[in-house]
Amino acid sequence: MRVGIFLWLIIVSTSVFSKEHVVEIYKKKYIPAEITIEQGDTVIWKNIEKRQYHNVWFKQFDKEEPDYFFPDESYQRSFDKTGNFPYECGPHPRMKGTVIVTNKVK
Repeated sequence: MRVGIFLWLIIVSTSVFSKEHVVEIYKKKYIPAEITIEQGDTVIWKNIEKRQYHNVWFKQFDKEEPDYFFPDESYQRSFDKTGNFPYECGPHPRMKGTVIVTNKVK
């Protein structure tokens, strides 16, 4: 019983303190192209195109291009450090976006 309560508290406290933000991919654009989140939050990129594949490439973190994801698929990444994190779509380099991570508001 105590273990169950402990696990429940961990799940609730994690969801209270961190958020998920959605960036949609449509017509070869990240919508929104710039998003501001708090430290510890997660961004989920959802491909809502009908036929086009994409990826989310943070060149400052990843030297090699990441895998593609297809319509109705998604990719997510959590951000533990503050700063500006630009990214682009490997197969469509004109598609660019930025995640701005700020300190958590107390």
